[in-house]
Amino acid sequence: MISYIRMMKILIVEDEIHLADSMVRYLSNESYRCEVAYNYAEAIDKISYHTYDCILLDIMLPDGSGMQLLQELKKEPRDEGIIIISAKDALDDRIEGLHIGADDYLTKPFHLPELAARIFSIIRRKQFQNTNIVHQDGLHIDLLAKTVRYNDTPITLTKKEFDLLLFFFGNKHKVISKNTLAEHLSGDFADMLDNYDFVYAHVKNLKKKLAEAGTPSFLKTIYGSGYKWEA
Repeated sequence: MISYIRMMKILIVEDEIHLADSMVRYLSNESYRCEVAYNYAEAIDKISYHTYDCILLDIMLPDGSGMQLLQELKKEPRDEGIIIISAKDALDDRIEGLHIGADDYLTKPFHLPELAARIFSIIRRKQFQNTNIVHQDGLHIDLLAKTVRYNDTPITLTKKEFDLLLFFFGNKHKVISKNTLAEHLSGDFADMLDNYDFVYAHVKNLKKKLAEAGTPSFLKTIYGSGYKWEA
């Protein structure tokens, strides 16, 4: 059994409701946060307003083409992993999808553990240089064991705090807004929040635990904008 990096956000674009539900159940148990678009229009709406770590994309949609959606995704500077999932095993479709910019291609029917392993591999490669342990100036993060230490001092984090730590670490030198953090932690429910108090609380606790362990001030508050992790 593979332990996954953090609560990564997955968009499943799949019109087969039973298959989509199966993927949601399995991947949710593997600590992924899943959202579903059952057609092209829903997928366009979600990718217009949200970001994801990985998108699982069916080619055959009732109101459009998955290949067309892939082309739309690649018009913008987005960095989520994309896995095409399709009942079609035609070599031309596979080559076309990979040429457009998909990271992998999985033919139906497939085993859900294989799907999860491919998601993990893509995310690890894109965000953490294909390694299971990341370092920075004495800070050691084990992605599989989900442990953190600074030099020889262990740092005990909650799931949310570990999630935030890796989100910041995987987006070094980028200013991340409170709205982006709220969406990352809450998914679609972020739009219904009255304030970002829970974001402040989690970030404050994370910064406090890092400071108590003696780490340098990696996580900076950018007033009026959000937060930034600096090397």
